[in-house]
Amino acid sequence: MDFISPDSCKNIVILTGSGISAESGMATFRDKDGVWSKYDYREVATPEGFAANPALVHEFYNARRRSLFEIEPNPAHRALAELETGLAARGGKLTLITQNVDDLHERGGMQNILHMHGELLKAVCNACGEIHDWRDDLSVEHVCRKCERSGAMRPYVVWFGEIPRYMDEAAEAIDSADLFVSVGTSGSVYPAAGFVAEARAAGAPAMELNLEPSENAFLFTDSRYGPATEIVPAWASDFLQAIG
Repeated sequence: MDFISPDSCKNIVILTGSGISAESGMATFRDKDGVWSKYDYREVATPEGFAANPALVHEFYNARRRSLFEIEPNPAHRALAELETGLAARGGKLTLITQNVDDLHERGGMQNILHMHGELLKAVCNACGEIHDWRDDLSVEHVCRKCERSGAMRPYVVWFGEIPRYMDEAAEAIDSADLFVSVGTSGSVYPAAGFVAEARAAGAPAMELNLEPSENAFLFTDSRYGPATEIVPAWASDFLQAIG
């Protein structure tokens, strides 16, 4: 924590990836036994796949949505929420950018979250753009509650070939950050993998908290490696003690 100046660490940006939710039981995507080893992403996670076989896509996301109700946030999620609260009490701000589409950060107590890849517990109408909270299974038969069209509802998830959400807000937060932290990411999925370089270019130090070094680990000024449920709570506690 030597690089942290208590007087200057008022704005923190934290990026989280699948590594923080994996210990809760949420399936990862790019690991050896991850989701994409079992499914062809072109069939279930692209606009073209949805147009060709919407029933298959709905089946895929319905299963993932149901799995959320069987898992709980872990100590890493709760530690980041406690850090957010502790930083706010000291006049600071934490902006969390997540690549995850689960709701574990919310259930863990986090407030300020940018879901750049969307949310499993929401659906959007392709016809009118209305976003709906959605906890049940979704199908081609469902009707949009706003425009009343059927067959246009889809998961509120960013697919391959689509632009991630909240990019302007993320860029603004990173540009003004006093510290950038990456938790449980591979460093291989862009644009998120480029955030650390943006933070460093803006003059912020960067911390990597991960099971093992990411593909862009060389860009970080400090790091801790191990299970997220161990290293994230320990780091968050150390940080709050360091800033007083």
